[in-house]
Amino acid sequence: MQDDPRLIEAVRLFNRREFFACHDVLEEVWSETIGPGRDFYQGLIHAAVALHHFAEGNFGGARKMYFSAVRYLTASPPGQCFVDLPRLLADLRVAFAPLLAARDYPTGLSLHEEQIPVLHAATSMEVPA
Repeated sequence: MQDDPRLIEAVRLFNRREFFACHDVLEEVWSETIGPGRDFYQGLIHAAVALHHFAEGNFGGARKMYFSAVRYLTASPPGQCFVDLPRLLADLRVAFAPLLAARDYPTGLSLHEEQIPVLHAATSMEVPA
């Protein structure tokens, strides 16, 4: 894990499903980042916001942020990421599959508890619970 304690806090918040608070913490880091890591943080921010919107029933916002998150995260070199990026992208695909498969604006759709992604370490680093 990188040295910034805010990143540890962001992972902790994400994994506790406190997505909006995670977004706030990551936005601080993102605003101070110059260089290649900036897009990765933007992708994590959008993933957290997408999950927040989905959980709150804002399906249009959830879709928009999902596609943006995937775009940013897919463009991020895995070596620069402290999370298991392929796993996160796969878990996001599974979580958002019902929403993305809906043809019309869905009603009665919810984010399935057991499919909500968590952040896993990219290497042998431990990710806080």
